[in-house]
Amino acid sequence: MRIGQGIDTHPFVEGGRLVLGGVEIPHSHGLQGHSDADALIHAICDGMLGALALGDIGNVFSDTDPANQGRDSVEFLQIIHTRIQAKGYVIGNIDTTIVTEKPKLAPYIPEMQNNLAKVLDINIDQISIKATRPEKMGALGRDEGLLALAIVLLHPK
Repeated sequence: MRIGQGIDTHPFVEGGRLVLGGVEIPHSHGLQGHSDADALIHAICDGMLGALALGDIGNVFSDTDPANQGRDSVEFLQIIHTRIQAKGYVIGNIDTTIVTEKPKLAPYIPEMQNNLAKVLDINIDQISIKATRPEKMGALGRDEGLLALAIVLLHPK
């Protein structure tokens, strides 16, 4: 078995889109980034790549490549998932945490789980998505951005 860890942060920008786990969440602010800035998917991608020592999402999808401007992060996840399978591995489970003061994410977690399970061809009970607040501490507590963490367990087919 192989275990990988991923982490991603993005600052909030007024008026942008907030997309997490491929789900658009209504909010006054979105996440700033070269792609759609889906921090949850980016963290999962890094965890998958890290489990097999294949670098990180920035190595695979450069943030200076115009082809990635505004790109749907679900595409990144699909491509990396295909690479993992080509190496002879499948997902055992994924455990994630999103850290943000706002918005409340609990109502959107089931949709995120369903979406990611479908994209990765896994059962919904193989993907955990949790959300927590930083209790007003630091930049995240001041609503300056969002942080996503992921741990991915891979095992041979």
